[in-house]
Amino acid sequence: MKPQQLQVVPARYPARTVGALVALFLLASVIESVALNPRWEWQVFARWFFDPVILQGLGQTLLLTLCGMLFSLLLGGLLALARLSSSWLLSSLAWGYIWLFRSLPLLVVLIVLYNFSYLYDTLSFGIPFTSLSWGSFPTINVLGQFPAAVIGLTLVQSAYSAEIIRGGFLGVDHGQIEAASALGLSAARRTLRIILPQALRAIVPGAFNEIISLAKGTSIVYVLAMPELFYTVQMIYNRTQEVIPLLMVAAVWYLAITSVLSLLQHGAERWLARSVDRQPSRWQRWRTRSARLVINKEIPYV
Repeated sequence: MKPQQLQVVPARYPARTVGALVALFLLASVIESVALNPRWEWQVFARWFFDPVILQGLGQTLLLTLCGMLFSLLLGGLLALARLSSSWLLSSLAWGYIWLFRSLPLLVVLIVLYNFSYLYDTLSFGIPFTSLSWGSFPTINVLGQFPAAVIGLTLVQSAYSAEIIRGGFLGVDHGQIEAASALGLSAARRTLRIILPQALRAIVPGAFNEIISLAKGTSIVYVLAMPELFYTVQMIYNRTQEVIPLLMVAAVWYLAITSVLSLLQHGAERWLARSVDRQPSRWQRWRTRSARLVINKEIPYV
């Protein structure tokens, strides 16, 4: 008796199709309203987008982001280790720092730092509550626009980074720490060789989220009259009254920065998950499928 051939009927999802069509309709409407509305003044946008003044402000924004990222991750890592320390003094001091700078707005911190020379004429190194001092220097010569911006961003951002790093450390199974201790590893080697590599998978998404927030948060340093991207755009549109197209210039550059950071995050997450996730990437799947079609001389089904 000849076996009966089964006919495979693909499942249909009409609601999904309708939702996709509605989404495409809304997207097309938004694109049409933005691209064809002359009040967006795209010719002004194109004229200013690669202007040297804008690019110089963009460079300042990138430099602030890089310095703030490096220093905040370094300080945040030290604070996280202090919070996890068995010393009640270190843990309490780290908790107080995190509580303080998560409570203060970045704007307030920047303004106080910029006016720090009004509070203290000089900074000196010595023993507290004594007259013994090893040196001093005028505060106004140290805390200019750029140092005040970097220090303010670092102080505030490190408080959030510390909690992200601490959460990653706490996510590591305690048995791993006990096993490393049983092998006789020192605390530093346990942290760097055992705990940190496992904690990075939990740390990276939150850390990159904070870096993206830091990149956008650099726009707040305009209160220091520092010529970063947003302050530069602001000065130009105050002079030309071309507000919307110049704001779009800043918005698109911020989009470019966050897009690059998102790609770096995706690459970092895939690299850290290489020993766990064996699934090939979309590019690898497409390349494998294309090679198979060429070898077998198949025609893809659309």
